Amino acid sequence: MANTPQARKRIRRNDRRAEINGARVSRIRTFVKKVEAALDAGDKNAATVALAAAQPELARGVSKGVLHKNMASRKFSRLTKRVAALA
Repeated sequence: MANTPQARKRIRRNDRRAEINGARVSRIRTFVKKVEAALDAGDKNAATVALAAAQPELARGVSKGVLHKNMASRKFSRLTKRVAALA
C-alpha cells in the first residue's frame, strides 16, 4: 500500500490514465475490425474507406503512447496488403 502522498497521487493518476488509455485502445480495435469485416466480406470499396479511417487512429495511438510504433506500422502494412490483394 502507498505510504507517501506522492505515491497515493500516482495511484489515483494511474487509475484515471488506465481508463482513458483502455478506451483509446478499444476505439482503435473497433476501426481495425471494420477493415477486417470489409475484407472478409470481399468489399474492396468498403475496405479502402475503413482502412483510410483506421490509419489516423493507429497513428494517434502511437503518438499518445498506447501503441508501439512498430506494432501500428506492421498492422497497417498487413491490412494495406490485404486490401490491395482484393480483386
